[in-house]
Amino acid sequence: MSAMRAAAVLAVLGLTAAPYAPADEVRATATTGSLEGAISANDVAAIRAMGPSALPRLVRVYESSDEGRRAAIAGIFYGLGWKSEAAKDALMKDVRTRNQPLRLQVQWALGRVSDDVAVVDVLLENMQHDANILFRDKAACALANDQIHLRPAQKVHLFEGLIKALDDPKPDVRRIAALVLQIQTRQDKGYRFNDPPEARARALEAWRRWLEEYRANL
Repeated sequence: MSAMRAAAVLAVLGLTAAPYAPADEVRATATTGSLEGAISANDVAAIRAMGPSALPRLVRVYESSDEGRRAAIAGIFYGLGWKSEAAKDALMKDVRTRNQPLRLQVQWALGRVSDDVAVVDVLLENMQHDANILFRDKAACALANDQIHLRPAQKVHLFEGLIKALDDPKPDVRRIAALVLQIQTRQDKGYRFNDPPEARARALEAWRRWLEEYRANL
């Protein structure tokens, strides 16, 4: 389950240095211009070469851009995989947008910029309750594959939410929650989302016992 990369971005913003600008101002303008060019080319490697100091500027460009360009920049955040509280805060503002390309890129990118369990919570919420089944499914993809900064203790929070979702009244939510758990833990505890309630309850209890053991062994 791999993330879509944006196919195109908007044109480079025009940046012209003022006559007789101080040298440091000219250097700053040139650096900003190179970042703009890398964004327009979707050149993650070029931005990576600039180092983490590029992140605050990348966040500022994200916040000042339209939805199409924000989707492209969210894809860049995903590709970089660098933790950034500012990037997380900017992306979280779009985590429930109805713009489909932007929403998908944001859901995928969030876990690659942050280890905040608030990201886990909003993705669990989207997975279970969004009216659009595509957004539910792709939130599950993000939970399965893109929470790259979570420490084992933080994964307890993720596993708790997923195990709770195994008892959701919606079959598709039970299905994707079970799949995320299987990807994350390489176990299934005999749970089948379409089994009769009694069988699901037995498997659910097995998952709860497993979680207690996991927590105790941290």
